[in-house]
Amino acid sequence: MAFSRRFPRDVKGSPYPVWEEVYLSAEEERKLEEDARKENLKIMQECLADAKTIASEKHDEEDIVALAIALFEKRASHAVYWKEEAVKEKFDKAYRPSS
Repeated sequence: MAFSRRFPRDVKGSPYPVWEEVYLSAEEERKLEEDARKENLKIMQECLADAKTIASEKHDEEDIVALAIALFEKRASHAVYWKEEAVKEKFDKAYRPSS
């Protein structure tokens, strides 16, 4: 099932917007998931390094993984966010041409 999102588009002369459904192609969705995965791996590596630094300062090396996971949850960009941004860009290009 392709990723999609609905956006309101103003219609001249009507107080009500028309809702447009915008879809990502299977290829676009796969590419975004791959990009998100690569970025998340990079972020997790940074979080592990930061967790080791924090743990060594506190002389508590037991909770490095838990600390890294907590840092990752705060920093990570998730695939859904990336897909939503891509769909929004497609909508803007199609229905809101630049001035």
